[in-house]
Amino acid sequence: MRFKKELDFVHLSKFFYIFSIALTVMGLVFLATFGLNYSVDFKAGSNVDVALSKNITVEQIRSAISGIGIDSEPTITQGNQRVNIRYDEVLTDIPDAKLKSAILKLDDKASFEINTVDTEMAKELARNAIYAVLISCIGIIIYVSIRFEWRFALAAIVALIHDSFVVVAVFSIFRLEVDLTFIVAVLTIIGYSINDTIVIFDRIRENLRFGKQKTYEDLKLLVNKSVSQTLMRSLYTAFTVFIAAFFLLILGGASIKMFSLAMVIGLLFGAYSSIFIASPLWLLLKKRQKVSVKSNPAKI
Repeated sequence: MRFKKELDFVHLSKFFYIFSIALTVMGLVFLATFGLNYSVDFKAGSNVDVALSKNITVEQIRSAISGIGIDSEPTITQGNQRVNIRYDEVLTDIPDAKLKSAILKLDDKASFEINTVDTEMAKELARNAIYAVLISCIGIIIYVSIRFEWRFALAAIVALIHDSFVVVAVFSIFRLEVDLTFIVAVLTIIGYSINDTIVIFDRIRENLRFGKQKTYEDLKLLVNKSVSQTLMRSLYTAFTVFIAAFFLLILGGASIKMFSLAMVIGLLFGAYSSIFIASPLWLLLKKRQKVSVKSNPAKI
């Protein structure tokens, strides 16, 4: 199945550029104002996950644990017979024992999972997460520049940054928790996004070899043709992984909820950016090259 030749992806990309710019600006505003809702993985503190055998209200839990000797007010999130209690300071042995004792009085069958991160470890995890994303982007730039050309590399990186930032922006806007699985999801999204982009770029390069493009309109037709030829393959690949991530989000456990949600968002925007951002951006860079060469005939 192929789309009709008259479908102008390059023209449609102008509207998607506006949408992406608006979303980016809104994301920057929220990040500058509210930042990210970091989990205990990225800031010092203790995270207590409690599995209950009966329904207990947040008010009951808050009242029961109010006298354990911790100054900071805990953040309590309730799920289906599960409660998450997060402190911004590390629980020592005595408050830890008091907290368990207080909750066991409400439910003697409750079970606990406590994760604690100190300040230095939190800083190291955050630093390593940033390094992981930066190194992956640098590696992609080097690979695509060697395999294709720098214009393809620049367009691909802009698309990757767009996809990653959209996921970060959505998590900031809706105050969703950012943990280590979120970083894994972002790196996975980068992998799928570059795969879709490279498939389209490879077809553009192949069509460039067998065609004679003398004007911008020739290049525009070539990009539209290349996207049409690879569109269904890209959509099928993204949709297949999207279905798996979606059902993980719906049916998976609490520990992978944020990973699955980040994957769902990233896969949707990854497929969209490969078609409407990366390819038209390469065309814009190529157009500037042709204009430069035309204005300086001595370069030919």
